[in-house]
Amino acid sequence: MTESRIDFRKAKFLISAPDIAHLDQYLPGDIGVEIAFAGRSNAGKSSALNALTEQKSLARTSKTPGRTQLINVFELDADRRLVDLPGYGFAQVPLALKNKWQQALGEYLQKRACLSGVVVLMDIRHPLKDLDMQMIEWAVLSHIPVLALLTKSDKLTQSVKMKTVNDVRKALGEFSDKVQIEPFSSLKGTGKPKVLSILNEWCHPTWLAEQKALREQTEQE
Repeated sequence: MTESRIDFRKAKFLISAPDIAHLDQYLPGDIGVEIAFAGRSNAGKSSALNALTEQKSLARTSKTPGRTQLINVFELDADRRLVDLPGYGFAQVPLALKNKWQQALGEYLQKRACLSGVVVLMDIRHPLKDLDMQMIEWAVLSHIPVLALLTKSDKLTQSVKMKTVNDVRKALGEFSDKVQIEPFSSLKGTGKPKVLSILNEWCHPTWLAEQKALREQTEQE
């Protein structure tokens, strides 16, 4: 794809919404292109967003995982957005709130027509927990491109890091050929050029149009 590159450093906060219904009121799902970031509450999602956009506080980081309870939207330009989905899987929140977050995540993945791809972030030392696998399965079965981002890779040696990448690929089984896997470090910048290249491709309307066509074709078969 030869289209121009996106400057992710221009990202700015646009809106927060508790669920897809509120999001649709402000941003109808058939307008523009969105890339979603999802992950467990301690996966380093906010740090990754800040590192990729080269902004220290675009996404708020917290020492208390589970603080992100809203769908937070960041605008790259008039037609492209990054979406920070609620962190999942943290024990120290009420069950009713957990269920509400899970419902919002599911609805977003299944109903958001402008969704071009999903980045699933996982601590490389503890990848593919049950909810991570559920998130990846949701996306793959919905025919949405997935990038499995293995964060905090600076915590491991190079050999252990590459072994973990291979282990994750094997563990994904039938989904492995539909998921890109990249080690990443917000602190060291490891993997940043590759991730930005993938996001740049996903950001273009031609990519989204191709993915929609593939989804429609698969649904008709």
